[in-house]
Amino acid sequence: MEKKDTGRNGKIGKLLAALFWIAVWLLAALAVGKELILPGPVSVIKALGRLVVQGSFWASILLTMFRIMLGYFLGVTAGCLLALACCSSRTMDTLFSPIVRMVRATPVASFIILAMLSMSKGGVPVLISAMMATPVVWGNLVEGFASRDMKLSEMAASYNLGRWKTLRFVHIPSLMPALKASCLTALGLAWKSGIAAEVLSQPKKAIGTNIYNSKVYLETPELFAWTSSVIVLSLILETVVKKLIERQRGGSPEAEGGSK
Repeated sequence: MEKKDTGRNGKIGKLLAALFWIAVWLLAALAVGKELILPGPVSVIKALGRLVVQGSFWASILLTMFRIMLGYFLGVTAGCLLALACCSSRTMDTLFSPIVRMVRATPVASFIILAMLSMSKGGVPVLISAMMATPVVWGNLVEGFASRDMKLSEMAASYNLGRWKTLRFVHIPSLMPALKASCLTALGLAWKSGIAAEVLSQPKKAIGTNIYNSKVYLETPELFAWTSSVIVLSLILETVVKKLIERQRGGSPEAEGGSK
């Protein structure tokens, strides 16, 4: 009962916090008095209502999600492979670490502009999302490998498990918490950078393109409506990824043993 009450109070607290900031937004819009500068919540909801009945709205959302999630999965895969290479060989670490650190330090706008010179408009968000996700996954896995329990490696060596069995049964399970945490962080970065890439490259039927057009034509309520859709989609994707991670944790041998 206490857990249910705590969960209910948490939901009520979040709802009250949301209502508070909506009220602040409404008061700010009334104080400004110009919809062109700051539209109120009602104007944005009306604009969103006009958009959701259009087929182009859903086409833009689906294509944007496809581009960014494709780049995200490519980035996670690349980060895992690079981390594996760097942790397995000092030569590989010396070769790839400076490049990955350079990608992490370079402003995303620079990569977007460079990508626009040599790629199709639809390919730019895919590449940028992948580039933003890769360093996050790589960094967390390399750090997790460096802080691993050496006693487990020594035990694997004493049993002569071999290099690949040690990797499979010792190193990979110990790195799963770092991988799961990095996947959540990388998702947020890939999503934001992918939208920014769409704003600059302007592919057909994309959320970023519609954000740019709303700004050009001074349709501020539509600009806020598209931005709110970006936020909602980001929260939905984050929730889905969290659920998948929690399901994997719940199905792990450790969790099953603990439940018994």
